[in-house]
Amino acid sequence: MTDTLSTASPASTTLPAALLAQLKQVLGPKGWSQDEHELAPHVADWRGRYQGSTPILLKPANTEEVAACVRLCHEAGVGITPQGGNTSLCGAATPQGEVLITMKRMTAIREVDVDNDSMTVEAGCVLENLQTLAADNNRLFPLSLGSQGSAMIGGLISTNAGGVHVLRYGMTRELVLGLEAVLPDGTIWSGLTGLRKDNTGYDLKQLLIGAEGTLGIITAATLKLFPRPSRMEVAFCGLASAEDAVKFLGLAKQVSGGAVTAFELMPRMALEMVLEHVPGTRDPLTGEHAWYVVCEMSFGRADGARETLEDALGQGFEAGLVADAAIAENDSQIHDFWRLRETIAEAERAHGKAVKHDVSIPVSKMPAFMAKATAAVEAEFPGALVIAFGHVGDGNVHFNVAARETGADDAFIAQAAPLSRLVYDLVDSFGGSISAEHGIGILKRAELASRKPVDVAVMRAIKTALDPKGIMNPRVLL
Repeated sequence: MTDTLSTASPASTTLPAALLAQLKQVLGPKGWSQDEHELAPHVADWRGRYQGSTPILLKPANTEEVAACVRLCHEAGVGITPQGGNTSLCGAATPQGEVLITMKRMTAIREVDVDNDSMTVEAGCVLENLQTLAADNNRLFPLSLGSQGSAMIGGLISTNAGGVHVLRYGMTRELVLGLEAVLPDGTIWSGLTGLRKDNTGYDLKQLLIGAEGTLGIITAATLKLFPRPSRMEVAFCGLASAEDAVKFLGLAKQVSGGAVTAFELMPRMALEMVLEHVPGTRDPLTGEHAWYVVCEMSFGRADGARETLEDALGQGFEAGLVADAAIAENDSQIHDFWRLRETIAEAERAHGKAVKHDVSIPVSKMPAFMAKATAAVEAEFPGALVIAFGHVGDGNVHFNVAARETGADDAFIAQAAPLSRLVYDLVDSFGGSISAEHGIGILKRAELASRKPVDVAVMRAIKTALDPKGIMNPRVLL
């Protein structure tokens, strides 16, 4: 299969005067900005790794305005970068001279259909607000992640975001019933539907989910809702090994009848880093353990919920899988337990720069991968501090590596390329993926091309069919 993908005109911080005038006219005075102070947060990525540029920030208020802007750019062969909350961790939403289109004004709730367990919302809705909307209707929207106060649903769908509840509810892809999108030529495609069954040909929405804005701009989505749990039980557990954590996960799922909604793993070193750098945190357990797990169970009825968790822990103790555990007695303690896991990234930043890897491994092989990768990195890169944690339930490991000594950041980060190559080679050997939930973006584009050439060739063929001029997020993914 040959690579026939065209690309948009070279990125530039200037646009033809006629195109600029047309874009401004379409959106009106509130729909665009060239103010450098307003543009500044939009052209830097979430982690500060990439600094971009754009000739203009477009702020459409509805799908028709998005379509009009895309149509004009398509006719001129000018590249477009779509952006939601700008929380991408791989540079997928950082413009490199392209026209930047933000979804932040598109926040309408089009419908909440409680009887159908669905809601239809626009792409600029912030995830946390959607969680609240679902709760207000006695339902649950289960997507949950650290950036939920800023991340917008359009971007989360475009990157097929994961989060802490994939174990029970699946990736974002599995939470989407229908989409509306503007295609690269400005055509509006509406596949908004609340249907669970629809066998009328290709499932077109799946092409857009995870495509990182390279095939079009998602403008609205119909999302699945679930019964709202009436009781949540959370335990913070100390364990001797990652192998014990995997075995305890299986036991907990079996004992609870599938009530486990999250199962998060972290090493002692990560906990110590959080305790040192994040004010107000404390260790819930009295002794020290090599590994820790946050185990969350959700129940439709309060009756028997605590007993189910206690039963799972009891069997874990008897089997020698769990060394110690604390059960949250109230919402405040649940928050405190989760904070120990969710602030690891914050603690890492306080410690220093790190080379980060968002990878996935078959659950059964996670302990072996972490042990082998840690040994390999420490042997090859003296002074390395491995911080491996993540979502045991779905095999997602955040395998991050920092300099052990303070003040050695720059010299250590200079070794990022060979270090990542070592890690990704091991991921391949374990049958894993180099991107579990963060996507490819700019960061992993070369790695993807070198490791999956046939996959990339197929994706390029799809890209060429839908975007022959290559204007949609032209420097991302492919």
